[in-house]
Amino acid sequence: MSARRREINLQFNQFIDALLLGAVFWFAHFIRFNGIVILDSLWNIDAFGKFVWILAVIMPFGPFLLEMQGFYNYPLEKSVWKSLRQMTAAGFWLFVIIGSAVIFLRLAVPSRSVLILFAIFAPAVLLVRERIYIWYYVSRLRDGAVGERIIVAGERASMRELVDSLTPAQRMEVQIVASIDLETNGIETLVEALHRHAVGRVVLSFHRMELDKVQRAIEACETEGVEAWLNADFIHTSVARPSYEILAKKPMLVFRASPELSWAMLVKASMDRVLATIGLVVLSPVFLLIAVIIRRTSPGPVFFRQHRAGLHGEPFEMWKFRTMCADAESRRGELTSRNVMQGPVFKVDDDPRVTKFGKWLRFTSIDEFPQLINVLKGEMSLVGPRPLPVYEVEQFERAAHRRRLSMKPGLTCLWQIRGRNKVTDFKDWVRMDLEYIDNWSILLDLYILVRTIPVVLAGSGAK
Repeated sequence: MSARRREINLQFNQFIDALLLGAVFWFAHFIRFNGIVILDSLWNIDAFGKFVWILAVIMPFGPFLLEMQGFYNYPLEKSVWKSLRQMTAAGFWLFVIIGSAVIFLRLAVPSRSVLILFAIFAPAVLLVRERIYIWYYVSRLRDGAVGERIIVAGERASMRELVDSLTPAQRMEVQIVASIDLETNGIETLVEALHRHAVGRVVLSFHRMELDKVQRAIEACETEGVEAWLNADFIHTSVARPSYEILAKKPMLVFRASPELSWAMLVKASMDRVLATIGLVVLSPVFLLIAVIIRRTSPGPVFFRQHRAGLHGEPFEMWKFRTMCADAESRRGELTSRNVMQGPVFKVDDDPRVTKFGKWLRFTSIDEFPQLINVLKGEMSLVGPRPLPVYEVEQFERAAHRRRLSMKPGLTCLWQIRGRNKVTDFKDWVRMDLEYIDNWSILLDLYILVRTIPVVLAGSGAK
């Protein structure tokens, strides 16, 4: 797991634990206040309002003290007893803080039994939360949902040392799909592996390898939009942003040529799923009507499905309403000479394969709406570089064009709001995609979504 993902998991677990600690403290007061458990000499205790100051200490300081004891570090490698020891130590310091507030700030503890009940229930709840998290994370790893495919490249001995130093938990988190000895193989072997395997990370491990070859390996990863991890601090890049990570307790420099995992990226993914769900529900009557018209006006299937290149080139099946005759793909060769695009992309003005109803669907961009299914499945995003057919990606003349694959493809992008099909040079298309990748933010996504609406309604640049 990368350091950034560890940080996000840490913050998430701390937030959940703060809520749990607050809920447990309230529950301890509840059962004592209602006489379910009596540990004090007096029957009645004050209402919860008198205990709020203790809650204000427990919720922020509890997760912080747990972190100080290493409670959130390497959860897959911890035993129950170690977790209990860490919680005991954190609890001790938490009560020291509460005691200090009583002594120095003259704050009162209206009922000691509430604190005793809290001390009994809190470790059990936190332990259950931790075990549930571990069970869920391990199950996701076994299903391949959160594991990561990586390529290891460099010197054979150094690679073997790195792999051998991985812990069992780390071995579950990564799947090494290729190990490339760069001492006996050229950089082209690494590039071929990147094209063959859809990975987001290449780990470069070496002791005495020529720095020129290391530089070329990093440049290859930068061109492909793939993270390069290595133990070095003397590499200069033009686009990729360097940052530090830890792998197998070894310091690594990471060169990222695309946005890294962050809360903003998680918000983007959540926004995609939520809006896609709403869109599919709201548009379902429209989908049904369009399906009926397509079947009535042109023989063949309602949907056109084609394999497109997704994140890091991973193929996926993209959905669209069919706008062409059923044999359109087989007739593509007849129209090669009429291609208006410069580069690997194929587009034709007044394409004779397009049906009458299909022209209207394309003008209104309604033919793209079924891609909300791809967004819901996580294969696409609402905003991102438009996905190209796999065979067109394989025809890229410049390796630098593949960096557009470093972000999840989208329904709309800068190309859509800056001319759409009026853009006839693929280099300009790629330039706008890379501009989006290098300047990505939630605000930029919202700007593109808002600008897309009038462009679609006006049919600007549509063909």
